[in-house]
This record gives sequence, C-alpha cells and structure tokens, in this order.
Amino acid sequence: MRSLIRKKSTPARSDPAPSRWSWRMQRLMLTPGFRLALRAGLPFCITFLAGTLYLSDEGRRNAITDSVAEARASFEERPEFMVKLMAVDGVDDVLAAEIRQVVPIEFPLSSFDLDLDALRAQITDLDAVQKANVRIKPGGVLQVDVTPRVPVALWRDDDGLALVDVNGVYVAPAPARSDFPHLPLIVGEGADKHVPQALRLLRTAAVLDNRVHGIVRMGERRWDVVLDRDQRIMLPEVNPMQALERVIALEGAQEILTRDVVRVDMRLPSRPTVRMSEEATEALWDIRQVPGQ
Repeated sequence: MRSLIRKKSTPARSDPAPSRWSWRMQRLMLTPGFRLALRAGLPFCITFLAGTLYLSDEGRRNAITDSVAEARASFEERPEFMVKLMAVDGVDDVLAAEIRQVVPIEFPLSSFDLDLDALRAQITDLDAVQKANVRIKPGGVLQVDVTPRVPVALWRDDDGLALVDVNGVYVAPAPARSDFPHLPLIVGEGADKHVPQALRLLRTAAVLDNRVHGIVRMGERRWDVVLDRDQRIMLPEVNPMQALERVIALEGAQEILTRDVVRVDMRLPSRPTVRMSEEATEALWDIRQVPGQ
C-alpha cells in the first residue's frame, strides 16, 4: 500500500563552476599584458585625452608658454648667474683689444646665454692666438686665458713681410724689417713650410758672427744663406746642414769667405765650386797675363 505521505524532494545543488564569461574574464585578468594595460595604459589614455582637450585652446597654450618663459628668465637672471665683465690674460694690450673686438659681449649677461665653445672658436680663429681657454669664474667674470703664438722669424714673399712662429704659422704682418732686428729673415715662396730647418741652418751659421743677413728658399727645394758683401752659400736640396758645416770648416781653415768670393756653390757636394767677383776675376786674368807669372 503506497504511502499517502509524499516524500519531500531534495533541492537541486547549484553548479560551482563559473559561467563561460566569468571564466574568460578571470583568465583575462590573469594575463600580464592586460593587467599592465589596465593599470598604466588606461590612466595614460585618459590623461592624454584630457590634456589634449585642455591644450586645444590657443589661449591656454600661450598662457602656459609665457609662464614657463617667465619662470626660466627669473631663474637664469638671478644675480649669481650673471656675468659682469671679461678678463683676458696671457697677452699684451694690443692682442687683448683685438680679442674683445671679435667677442662683442654686452655685460651684464646671463651665463646661460653664453656659448663658451663658440667663444673659444672665435678667439682661436685669430692668427696671433695659438690656444685659448674660456671659463666663468665666481663673481661673474668671463675668464679668457690665451696662449699667443710667439714669432721666431720674419718671412718675406711676394705679399710682403710677415711674422711666423716656429711651425711657420702666420702671426701678424710686419711693417718693416727694422722693427724686428732680433728676428732672422726667411725669404722665398714656401719658406714658411720649412721654418724649423731654416732656423737650424741659421743657428749653425751664427759662428760667422754678424755676417748672415738671412736665408732664401730657392725654387721651393733648397736654401741659400745670404751674407754681407753680396755673398751667398748655395746649399744642396739633400743634407744642407752638412754642406753648411763644410763651408764653415773651410772658412776656418782657408778663410774663403773673407776673399773676393760671390758664391760658394755646394749643390754638388762631391764638387763644390767657388765663384769670384768680377773685379777679382779680372785681377786674376791680369796677373796671369804678366810674363813670368
């Protein structure tokens, strides 16, 4: 006999598994790239969009630009950043005045407006300047330390007379030879490219006392040492120092340069020749024509 009392049905248990969309969302949140985009990319996009909308107005942009310019100017023009004067050391007054002319700076000026590399380049472009160091000293002083080129010789060519340093670099024009009596004279086209050799030859010829007037570059190949009384020592292209020393030795032994000699030709070291003056040559011919001579 069936029971008239119906058993209470057991409620259906819910499925603990997430839904498909929930599962996909959980998987997406576990992706490193998505999490980075959510944390950084989304705020950046929102900020960028807001900034773009704000700066789309020209008035706002001009206001921001003016504010930045005023803030920068107020910082750069503070007293501790202002340069009030320029000091030039290491040169004479003439070169210092020339440096001030090529660097026309109106003081006071902010140190942020000074291009020290450009100033250094302007100063070293001067012929008389070998090296320059430019820096800003405490107290608002633009310090310029200059190493000038030291002239060691006078060089004469078709363009006139000029001062050159030990490397043959042009220093300055020379008004007259008499203004620099202590400097040796080097003459000829291309002589400035061989100043060290010319100076060595002149030092060697210094044993001839004050008879040396200068040295001439001949054909851009070799040297002639010019003496007083219109005498010349013609040196070879190769080993000119040895040839000059040989002439000096002959002068010490036979005094050939004290005679009526116009040229001592050493261009052929194996066969040196001596050219006498016209008067001495005529006198020699007269002596040879005398009977019994």
